Amino acid sequence: MKHTTLHQLKVFEAAARHSSFTRAAEELFLTQPTVSMQVKQLAKAVGLPLFEQIGKRLYLTDAGRELLATCRDIFDRLAQFEMTIADLKGVKAGQLRLAAITTAKYVVPRLLGPFCQRYPGIDISLQVTNHEIILERFSQNQDDLYIISQPPENFEGLMHPFLENPLVVLAPSNHPLAQQKNIPLESLSGEPFIMREPGSGTRQAVQKLFEQRGISVKVKVELGSNEAIKQAIAGGLGISVLSSHTVALEGTTSHLTILDVEGFPIERYWYVAYPSGKQLSVVARTFFDYLLQEGKQILEETASHSITGFGSC
Repeated sequence: MKHTTLHQLKVFEAAARHSSFTRAAEELFLTQPTVSMQVKQLAKAVGLPLFEQIGKRLYLTDAGRELLATCRDIFDRLAQFEMTIADLKGVKAGQLRLAAITTAKYVVPRLLGPFCQRYPGIDISLQVTNHEIILERFSQNQDDLYIISQPPENFEGLMHPFLENPLVVLAPSNHPLAQQKNIPLESLSGEPFIMREPGSGTRQAVQKLFEQRGISVKVKVELGSNEAIKQAIAGGLGISVLSSHTVALEGTTSHLTILDVEGFPIERYWYVAYPSGKQLSVVARTFFDYLLQEGKQILEETASHSITGFGSC
């Protein structure tokens, strides 16, 4: 094992976590054959198979499970070392690993901009992904902080709201209800809805409100991104419920309008979270405090400016 590289261990850990060479390759920005070759070389160094394939799914062998536990021990020790070095350097230098729910991609980069300008020596790693993968990363302590939109069940961590995330009803600007005020919720019962995929926090919030009033939601189209939903609304496929930040920060067009509907906006929040017992580095603690103390103000100041691209720190 003395010739084993840290890169090989990272590739193996990703493949083991996803039970898939393909998903590991996507996460690490490698090709699938490269992942297979790295795992093959690692298995040769160990002297035993690390995976067995049944159908299309990979399963860890006994040797693979032992190596996975060892990998995580190594990565934890390295993370502790990085945290110690960051503490020695203070907030002038270090690394910040963030994972954010997909809908937060409208606000997190705008919050990171002023933070990076204030601390130019800090390197930022931002993973934007769906709710399921966020929880997976959280359970494996892969990041310093997590930006989520709803508290998960059986949550074992600390979380604090730092920004309102109100949900509003969006419709085409020529919709018959566009000019009306205080629209009864029942008026939407026959409207075709464009929804995010099942499991989406936004979709769950909408369905909960309608179920409480005994109103059925007619889901006409399911789409996996807010950008696609906005285009579908503009194209006349139906109405939808999205975060007001998708309009306020990204900018809306004359093709869309916010309907004044009873029960809306639905009040929601974005939270910053980390696992219980986790010791935050100086860098992570600084960003955590920055979100809680200045996040809302920073966002209000940047909302009036047009920002394109995420840039780099």
